[in-house]
Amino acid sequence: MAVTAFVLGLVGLLVMNLLLGPVAVVLGALALYRRTTRPGRARLAIALGITDVLVLACLVTADGTWSWSLT
Repeated sequence: MAVTAFVLGLVGLLVMNLLLGPVAVVLGALALYRRTTRPGRARLAIALGITDVLVLACLVTADGTWSWSLT
């Protein structure tokens, strides 16, 4: 579960921030609650999930869009 949360948090930095960020946070927290053998990866997943949401907030604030834009 910790590995899945980590991967979702990592992918969430590039695509689908709004969906993958909170899912990574929840899965990471559940992994820690269930005393995973990889607590570092679970904590990193939580941090990445929070970062996903912050990146999305910066994007929305900067140009009013919900997606990446190069133009």
